[in-house]
Amino acid sequence: MLRTYRDVLSHPGAALFSLAAVWSRLPLSMAGLGIVLLVHEQGGSYGEAGIIAAAYVLAAAAFGPLQGRLADRIGQAPVLWTVGAVYAGGIAGFLVAVEQDRPTPWSYACVIVAGMSTPQTGSMVRARWSHAIHDRSQLNTAFSIEAILDEVVFIVGPVLVTFLTLQVSDYSGLAFAAVSALLGSWALAVQRSTAPPAATHHDRRGPSIGWDLLGPMVVVSAALGIVFGSAEVIVAAFTEEQGRKGAAGLVLAVWAAGSLLAGIAVGALPQPAQPLRRLRAALLLLSLLFAPMVFLSSIPWLAAAMFLGGFMISPTLIATVNLIEREVPPSRLTEALTWTTTGMSVGVAPGAALAGSVIDSHGASAGFLVPLVAGLAGSLVAWTTRVQD
Repeated sequence: MLRTYRDVLSHPGAALFSLAAVWSRLPLSMAGLGIVLLVHEQGGSYGEAGIIAAAYVLAAAAFGPLQGRLADRIGQAPVLWTVGAVYAGGIAGFLVAVEQDRPTPWSYACVIVAGMSTPQTGSMVRARWSHAIHDRSQLNTAFSIEAILDEVVFIVGPVLVTFLTLQVSDYSGLAFAAVSALLGSWALAVQRSTAPPAATHHDRRGPSIGWDLLGPMVVVSAALGIVFGSAEVIVAAFTEEQGRKGAAGLVLAVWAAGSLLAGIAVGALPQPAQPLRRLRAALLLLSLLFAPMVFLSSIPWLAAAMFLGGFMISPTLIATVNLIEREVPPSRLTEALTWTTTGMSVGVAPGAALAGSVIDSHGASAGFLVPLVAGLAGSLVAWTTRVQD
């Protein structure tokens, strides 16, 4: 297994561009929570903080595909230089607005600018892997590395922003996220030799992106977003019902750890000949594993069930990337991958809201019906999607 990863990371520049992308992705797991914590610490309500954070997330989701298209058309470097600086400026403006108690529109304007310019380096680095690796059998391992690093980002980020905001300074958590985005994006931008080429003048319009496949994959990604968004709320409510609200973070960390371990295992496997089949199986299993959680009544059993469910997250996400990489023209790969990220982002907020409504009416355990149904709906879309052999 170690040799498999070593062979992939030995490609010139691969380890360096993957490391740079990790830093630039930290805001994905830090900024939303950091906004909520900062606004609340400065005397705002959770409702107000949630609305501002939602504006940030929606702006990032809406403009992510445009950023991906620009990276494909003009190259990654100009986009990375620009979004890194604009993102840092947007967050800095928001921090000043909060510190000086500027009118609310100024706060919204700043977070929307930051959201619009959130570096889409997860998609860009996967496009680099696709460009760098000529032995297609190694792509599964490369995409697994990025899935593993995504899990690391989403385990470390929330803990880091909470510690910095609550223990160091109200402003330090978001400030750290902004600096990470700036330096990580620029570190990736200077690595021009590993970036995929920009579209030539003759193919500037680009070939068809293939919405027959990409459309269903965006829907599947939105279903996954509902699963992730709802699960976080349900776990928090469940542990609170059990009188141990602080255990929510531990249960979610166990869930992420299951995904991380699965990602390591999947990375040692060969490139799937039919990634759509793997996606269908992994998503269906992920969905069905929420069914027994409806009947659980203790935190240890919930943690065990979430750990098993986590084992299906990385295989689902990796298979999705494998499928898109195989079916979408290389000149539009970054844009296509960003569309799936957008779909997932769009699903998170409705998932959290729907789970909250079910919990208020029927209790935390009943909330697990939300990810179950959302996952099954996504599975139905995946099972009805067809690709050319």
